[in-house]
Parts: sequence; C-alpha cells; structure tokens
Amino acid sequence: MILKIALLQLLPGKDLNEQLEIGNSSCKKAKEMGADIALFPEMWSTGYVIPQDEKELNARAISKDSYFIDSFRKLAKELRMAIGITFLEQNDPKPLNSMILFDRNGEERMHYAKVHICAFSDEIVLSSGEDFYVSDLDIGRGTVKIGSMICFDREFPESARILMLKGAEVVLAPNACPMEINRLSALRTRAYENKMAIATCNYPEGQPDCNGHSTVFDGVAWLSDEPGVRDMCVFEAPEEEGIYLVKIDMDMLRVYRENEVMGDRYRHPEKYRAIIQNGD
Repeated sequence: MILKIALLQLLPGKDLNEQLEIGNSSCKKAKEMGADIALFPEMWSTGYVIPQDEKELNARAISKDSYFIDSFRKLAKELRMAIGITFLEQNDPKPLNSMILFDRNGEERMHYAKVHICAFSDEIVLSSGEDFYVSDLDIGRGTVKIGSMICFDREFPESARILMLKGAEVVLAPNACPMEINRLSALRTRAYENKMAIATCNYPEGQPDCNGHSTVFDGVAWLSDEPGVRDMCVFEAPEEEGIYLVKIDMDMLRVYRENEVMGDRYRHPEKYRAIIQNGD
C-alpha cells in the first residue's frame, strides 16, 4: 500500500477568511494530485501569528467547532481525503497550538495540542497540550496508524518514542521555523530510532523565520536484499511555495518494522527511571 501525503507549503493570507479560501483551494489541488492526506503547516488559522496581548490573542483563537474548522471537516468528506488542519485553539486558561485530523468521511480521527510549546518565545502565552495520540486512519485502500507532533516537539526524543510505543507508523508534523541541518537531523533521528515515517510541513520562504524544506523521512534505514544503507529522506521541498505530493511505501515500512532491531525490541524501560523522575 502506498500512502500519498500532500505537504501544503503555503504562504498565509491576511485574515481568517483568506486562510480558509487558500486552504480550501489547496486541498482541492491536493486531491487532484491523488493525495490521501493534506497536511497544513503549523497554526494555519493565523499564519503562525501569536499576539502577545491577551485580548488580541483570545480574539484570534477559534473553537474546534468553529465555521473555519467545520469547513475543513466538510471538505474532507466532499473530497474523500483526510485533512490535517492546524489552528490557534480557544482554551481556558490560555489558547492551544492544535491540529485536528479529519478522515475521508469527515470524521475527527485526532485532536492534538502541541505539548512542547516554545515557552522561551511568543508561545509563552499559550497552554501546553497534555498527551500524544495515535489513531487508525482509513484511506480507502487500507488503514494507517497516524500520530502527530508539532514543530518543537521534535526536539524531544520522548515525543516520537511515546508515539512509537502507542503504535504510530506515520507521524504528521506541522512546522513553522527555519528547517536547517540540525532540525532536519533531529527528524531523521526520530524516524530512524523509532522505525516510523515522519512528514513535516513548513511555511515557505517569504514567511518570517521560515524557509520551506518540508520533508518526509520514511523510517527505513536499510533493506535486507540491498547492500549498505539507504537515505530515509525520500523528499525535501525547495524553499518555494508549493503543494508537494510524497509517497510512503507502507508495505516496505511494515516489513522493516517487523524485522529490524530499533524501536521497542531491545529496550530496558526498568533502567530508565531518571527519565520519569522530572529530572531530579
């Protein structure tokens, strides 16, 4: 089974209505390209604008039941294509940096809020998500176990490891930052050590503090019938705006996961107590 993900590496519009219009037309193009999933960059509803004024911040935040989010639910059903839509979510006491994944029937399969917010920067005004989730996503030709982490989550090995332990095969990773060699290396490492694919969608050059380079690492470091190692990076976008369709060979990934040694096969969790002792 081949999973096809459209990375919507898009420049944002000037307001929520324009975000909806750009997002709607881009999802339709992704469907025409044959996508099973269309993935937006981080916090698409605002174009990753995070006001520091509390009143303005709350005015920008939207409910998961808002017209904006419901429009993408309806669109997913209309197109028979899963959509990962990202947004600044209304929440008490502070808004969340969230993603909802709708399946091809318009049903909510995942609602994830960024756990590792960038509390050293503008995201200090946001609340942190509480957990990581994995969901079965029916793409019409089979089912894929999908997880999510958002941008800074990638810098913590625990994020991807928890998703792996919960069974994730493919991780959707909305993003809004410069994707340079070190951040790309972190994504490669998360994919390698957990035997899972990671699809990252960033904003293109032209968006402040972003540079494109959306990527897909397919998680397969080598094949038993081929010499040497292979490059797990099966796609890296240029800096320019675009809709990039990437294919992941799920059959190859599943055979690899079944037979290779990374992931959870030789873990010693009883020896990892320091990790769960809050750093004490």
